[in-house]
Amino acid sequence: MGAATISSDAIVHDLLDCEPLLGRLTERWGEEIVVDDRVDRGAVGSRVFNDPGELAWLEAQIHPLVRDEISSWAAGLDAGTEFAVVEVPLLFEGEMAGRFDLTVAITAREETRRERARSRGQVGIEGREGRQLTQSEKAGRADRVIENDGTPEELEARLAELMNELRADRATERPV
Repeated sequence: MGAATISSDAIVHDLLDCEPLLGRLTERWGEEIVVDDRVDRGAVGSRVFNDPGELAWLEAQIHPLVRDEISSWAAGLDAGTEFAVVEVPLLFEGEMAGRFDLTVAITAREETRRERARSRGQVGIEGREGRQLTQSEKAGRADRVIENDGTPEELEARLAELMNELRADRATERPV
């Protein structure tokens, strides 16, 4: 839709296979956490998603690096960039919401979310859900909410509506 975008999950995936994280993970959990010079994400997930202490340690390693990457990305955007979108699954849980001008929660029914996660082969779904806010809590904290229980095309149409609303809001704002 023309927005500059970045995914915090993609950033994490890149960071996991590089220093300093790769070294920190092998130091903490041993060489078996690495397969073919890459972090075995399934092994990491099984260690952290049901162990709050290990999860807290991992997040303390990752979150500052992710924030730095997002800041660098935003600073490098062209001055004419109309919209910059940062996808952050743990936006409120990771206390990152205050870094953004507008927050949008894209919600779906719990059953739909679990089904989608299983279809992608994600393990530890219950452990992941236990550390996330509920969909209603996220919706209550977000500036805008988009429901995503339908098709990708329906989601895209809702997002296009939101972008048009934001453009209209910006057009009516008066300089201070």
